[in-house]
Amino acid sequence: MKSGLKRSNAPIFWSLFGAGGMFSALFGPVLVFITGIAVPLSLMLPSGTMSYPKMLAFAQNFIGKGFILAVISLFLWFAAHRIFHSLHEIGIHAGLGAKLICYGSAFVATVVSAVVLLRLGF
Repeated sequence: MKSGLKRSNAPIFWSLFGAGGMFSALFGPVLVFITGIAVPLSLMLPSGTMSYPKMLAFAQNFIGKGFILAVISLFLWFAAHRIFHSLHEIGIHAGLGAKLICYGSAFVATVVSAVVLLRLGF
């Protein structure tokens, strides 16, 4: 028996959108505060907290690589999904081309980020 329901890839994009939205809501303001306010003004953190050697060591650590990749990729997927659906809201009824541009750019940037992080070494 064949079901009348058509398979969709929408749950994949919605889950990436939801994860990116949750991640950006929880970690985005903290990252902005730490990197944009606390470290430059030396508030609550020592002045060398984000020095190049420390950040390189963080990026070479397995957990640091995972966190950096999660921040980059989930923020990108969240933004791609928002942009794609915002096109419809402003009157641009985007088709397959807009979907490929939005989600394709998030995919390519995620892959490039993963490759760059893997090449940093351990």
